Amino acid sequence: MTAPVLSPAPEAIENAVSILQAGGLVAMPTETVYGLAADAANPDAVAAIYTVKERPVFNPLIAHVASQDAAFAQGDFSDQARTLAAAFWPGPLTLVVNATPQTTVCDLARAGLETLALRVPAHPVARALLEAFGGPLVAPSANPSGRISPTRAEHVATDMGEKIDLILDGGACEQGIESTVIDACGETPVLLRRGTITPDQIEAVWPGLAEGGDEGRPVSPGQLLRHYAPDAALRLNADAPEPGEAFLGFGPGEATANLSATGNLAEAAANLFAMLRALDRTHDRIAVAPIPMEGLGAAINDRLVRAANRR
Repeated sequence: MTAPVLSPAPEAIENAVSILQAGGLVAMPTETVYGLAADAANPDAVAAIYTVKERPVFNPLIAHVASQDAAFAQGDFSDQARTLAAAFWPGPLTLVVNATPQTTVCDLARAGLETLALRVPAHPVARALLEAFGGPLVAPSANPSGRISPTRAEHVATDMGEKIDLILDGGACEQGIESTVIDACGETPVLLRRGTITPDQIEAVWPGLAEGGDEGRPVSPGQLLRHYAPDAALRLNADAPEPGEAFLGFGPGEATANLSATGNLAEAAANLFAMLRALDRTHDRIAVAPIPMEGLGAAINDRLVRAANRR
């Protein structure tokens, strides 16, 4: 049986809360991508997420909460980390901090680590669900692990509809790529995953940003080498398609699909996963036009490199 897809009216939110309280799985929209939500305090519900996504259990999950105060109750935030939270929450920023002894996010969701990844999303549907539920929800992207992330409810229905309990339809995701992840445990911030909040924006609030992370033992999602991947082979930085290839363009010119004909990086980020999905349905090979490495382009290129990795 396929999960119902419901508009986020109050009765649908109430239904979703009941499912989550019973240990079920609910897909919810965020400003980045659709997340597969479960009660972060329920190990059985968290285990169900790992099962339906076929996700490695060493890959920790982000806990979503309704407010900064709720995050501060779960994690130990330095003054600098609190400054980042004040600057970018609610929004597409995930902060990795040490878990407090009182955290309700279960050990399985944290992959056995002493740290915890936290985010306060900005999407009104996600916020309504979190406020009604009253506790943290883990919510990795609502797709099989390593595959293209969903930015519309129909993407979730196609990928996960027979494995979950409910899909809340909040329309197309505004930003289209996952949150920026910062390790905020130490004296200086460490960039673990690029997103729509750029390194320059982080530096302006907390200087000294470094880049780090371990693909073999990730401390946040999105660090695995092969991730966000279609079935089709990707050829990056292509000026033109070869015979048999679809061409995913950027900027003026002919293309099978164009991330942004005007060269707008925000538009390209919002379109990235949906266009990869569409081309993947009809082509075995996809050539992708060069994307500038400036600003948001670095995050787009990060997703493309991981999607193109054939290991």
